[in-house]
Amino acid sequence: MHIGQIALTVHDPERAAAFYADVLGFPLLFRAGPLSFFDIGGVRLMLSPPDRPESVPSGSVLYFKVPELEGRVQELEDRGVSFIDEPHLIARMPDHELWMTFFKDTEGNTLALMCEKRQ
Repeated sequence: MHIGQIALTVHDPERAAAFYADVLGFPLLFRAGPLSFFDIGGVRLMLSPPDRPESVPSGSVLYFKVPELEGRVQELEDRGVSFIDEPHLIARMPDHELWMTFFKDTEGNTLALMCEKRQ
């Protein structure tokens, strides 16, 4: 088995779709009504409005694996993304270090960049 699709709740589908396409640079696969579907490295991401208007974002964190952290952070900051923290070391492994930094999308969902820095 593998993950085929992840659903993320968004309050403003148009604004969220623009963020994921224009700021994060993910390819839009298709739209179906208020739903937008993106390709994220072979996993489909569905952005959908909440079942009830008062619903809050889902609480799941999406971790995007990047080959180089600092450059990607700078690229996203140049596109208007505000990070919650600085890139920081999470764990030292035998053959790499795991680094992360966190940010929010336009809907308040927490997202992260993660990088495995080889030694």
